[in-house]
Amino acid sequence: MAMHMSPFDTARVLSEALPHMQQYDDEIVVVKYGGHAMGEEAAARSFARDIVLLEQTAINPVVVHGGGPQIGGMLKRLGIKSEFAAGLRVTDAETIESSRWCSPAPSTNRSSASSTRPSACAASNMVTARKVNRTVVDPGSRIERIVDLGFVGEPEIDVTVLTQILGRELIPVLAPVATAAAGGTYNVNADTFAGAIAGALKAKRLLLLTDVPGVLDKSKSLIKQLSMDDARRLIADGTISGGMIPKVETCIYALEAGVEGVVILDGKVEHAVLLELLTDLGAGTLLTR
Repeated sequence: MAMHMSPFDTARVLSEALPHMQQYDDEIVVVKYGGHAMGEEAAARSFARDIVLLEQTAINPVVVHGGGPQIGGMLKRLGIKSEFAAGLRVTDAETIESSRWCSPAPSTNRSSASSTRPSACAASNMVTARKVNRTVVDPGSRIERIVDLGFVGEPEIDVTVLTQILGRELIPVLAPVATAAAGGTYNVNADTFAGAIAGALKAKRLLLLTDVPGVLDKSKSLIKQLSMDDARRLIADGTISGGMIPKVETCIYALEAGVEGVVILDGKVEHAVLLELLTDLGAGTLLTR
């Protein structure tokens, strides 16, 4: 698949997109656009234009912004070592403060909104979080232990405001930082956040944009489609590992919550969202029930 489409190619693809547009007519598509997929400013603006195009073709996009690499860079500059457990960043008080500074809420959100005016709006106060711990297995002893992830939360979603926004020529843009009901701020993994939003909205598609083609097999070749059972098996045998584990777990959660299909794809491929949704080419790994 070509990594770039000329204006002529784009027009051709869109001219062939009508059947695909019809299957997404008035449907909700949640797109996690984060960290590794953000790229340079020109790529961000291209992504924003593509999202606006979806909205203009009667699709209801919801964008969730991540910022893992940006947070990691900030922590490195501050001399704070990043620690991960089960693919999630361990978040202490210093890290949550850096997360707030690097969060798309004050910066990237505004950039995307300006790229998509008058169709974008920054949405907030829709999500609260509860503290989460994770169980990890020591590779040598195979003994399970519970890891305290600090200020890491799991999202609790109230879609009341979102459902009022969708279909009104507005594109919700959400950042994965949430407050707890009892007070305090929690960092939420952006994939987890997007999966919870998609599940609560019963989205037609959830797209997780990253910097790899999708889920890879042990020979590093792209797996184009997986069932939930296939995905669980690949996690168990170690084919899916590291940061891909929470991504795939998010896919499974979203599917169980009612999302029709979830795609992990390379956000650095130009027009990746359009290629996935509006053409027969596909652009990553599709996970289904």
